[in-house]
Amino acid sequence: MANANAPFGLKPLNLNGTAWSGQGKLVYIPSSQGGNIFLGDPLIPLGGTDAFGVPAWGIATAGATNIIGGSFLGRANGPAGSGITLLQSDYIYRPASIAAYGFVCDDPDVMYSIQEDSSGGAIATTTGGYAVGNLQAGGGGSTATGLSSWQLVSSGVGVGDGTYQVRVLGLTRGPDNAIGNYARWNVIINLPVLAPKTAGI
Repeated sequence: MANANAPFGLKPLNLNGTAWSGQGKLVYIPSSQGGNIFLGDPLIPLGGTDAFGVPAWGIATAGATNIIGGSFLGRANGPAGSGITLLQSDYIYRPASIAAYGFVCDDPDVMYSIQEDSSGGAIATTTGGYAVGNLQAGGGGSTATGLSSWQLVSSGVGVGDGTYQVRVLGLTRGPDNAIGNYARWNVIINLPVLAPKTAGI
């Protein structure tokens, strides 16, 4: 059965082999961030804060040398960022150009799952384990599901250096996932904000 082409950005899975707790850090997304920000989009700190001291974050940049702070987990509700909204009429992603609060998974030891783009072919078994690679920015996520369209660049995965964005740890296990086009892979951030990593092998 072929893998589904359904990108979702960086989805947190676990922390050093134990289940990810689901926790995230409260962040402020300023109105200067002009695009929608979807669940799973990679974010980076912008260097400032809001009036309450909540750090400002925005969308990351795809490609080698560009750091990643973490994965966007969802919007918060209220000016102090207290709790996830449960209103069905509200957006679960952050709409463009509005000041908002949300949560980000910024632990450098968290492992994520991400879909490969398969542009130019799928990631091969010879390059899918402990190699390094870069991310491809999506053309915009889904406003229906709220999910990111960022993917792993298949053609660039392999032996690289410390400038690559993620380290590929192997295939995400599951009956609906196999090596081939649009496979999902486990990765850790190779250029995290909090603890820089090393080159792939």
